Amino acid sequence: MNETTDGLLRGEDGVARCFWCGTDPAYRHYHDREWGRPVADDDRLFEKLCLEGFQSGLSWATILRKRENFRRAFADFRIEAVAAMGEADVERLLGDPGIVRHRGKIVSTLNNARRAAALRERTGRSFAAFLWSFAPEPGERPEAVTLAWLRENPATPASTRLSKALKREGFTFVGPTTAYALMQGTGLVDDHMEGCAARAEAESARAAFEVPK
Repeated sequence: MNETTDGLLRGEDGVARCFWCGTDPAYRHYHDREWGRPVADDDRLFEKLCLEGFQSGLSWATILRKRENFRRAFADFRIEAVAAMGEADVERLLGDPGIVRHRGKIVSTLNNARRAAALRERTGRSFAAFLWSFAPEPGERPEAVTLAWLRENPATPASTRLSKALKREGFTFVGPTTAYALMQGTGLVDDHMEGCAARAEAESARAAFEVPK
């Protein structure tokens, strides 16, 4: 099992993957089947936004291992259900050892649900349509997604625009780096590196995807 200079990890199954997924089966599955694949469902997009916020300062592997606990604790991240939670729920969640017990991030999740619900009501559009309107144009993307490019671009102009727009709507824990991680995880961009076995499948899924309007 070796990471090469191009940032790919070739496992015992002979498959080349982005190095960051390592050897953990759950992390590999996330890399192979979810990361970079386009998402149009409001609640699933909201979930990823919240989990990326919880991930700040931690590893994504930590969040991934707790993902089902998060779903249970936050009503499967149904926007309207989370928006209805209050201070008693905050205290309950702070006592839940299955999630990341950070008051600021828990409060932010409830706030962001309310902001997402308000956004939908105000605009008459889905949360997905709002997020996908910030997908970068082809000219903003690199000719090749390389390890060097990824390391030099933890955030991008597109993620900065998305971050600013979310903040204007009252969302919190949505800095440009978090916004870019959201874009990567939900297929607004495909950052599987050149040579990664999952890249072609992610690109095919993106090509067939109908962007929410």
